[in-house]
Amino acid sequence: MTHGIRTDTHSTYLDGGRNWRDTASRYALLPLRIFLGVTFTYAGLDKLTDSAFMKSSGAGSIGETMRGVRDSSAIPALVDLALKSPVGFGYAIAFGELAVGIGTLIGLLARLAALGGALISLSLWLTVSWASDPYYFGNDLPYLMSWIPLILAGASMFSVDAALRNRRRQRAGGY
Repeated sequence: MTHGIRTDTHSTYLDGGRNWRDTASRYALLPLRIFLGVTFTYAGLDKLTDSAFMKSSGAGSIGETMRGVRDSSAIPALVDLALKSPVGFGYAIAFGELAVGIGTLIGLLARLAALGGALISLSLWLTVSWASDPYYFGNDLPYLMSWIPLILAGASMFSVDAALRNRRRQRAGGY
């Protein structure tokens, strides 16, 4: 009795002719996108609904937080700029986080939303969490690094961007 060598080592999974690795690759960034989208949406809503945060002074206020990190930040000039109008800066951060979170969740202008999330994380890392020692105890740096794959790849699955891309292909007669 002879046995042949089997050459098809990958079984097909879900999408017809695709193997399970291709399918997993297509969905790989979805958990990251959901996590960052929910987190930034929640952070924006939390700031907007916290009456203590949206004040220029007092315990828990954006103004007090910025004054507290001014001398330990990497870019004190950025903190000084925020301190010119702490409430306006607080609203800008809150609405920015909300826009980034919603854009990331629904996949609308996903790369732009991810870039916005990275810029928010970068500014918070260089100001609020810069003094963390060791540096990896600051939570803004991992968020910054988490945005990079979404900047590069966008939202290819379950997104408005993908739906619009498919619609453009159908109108052009392509596949």
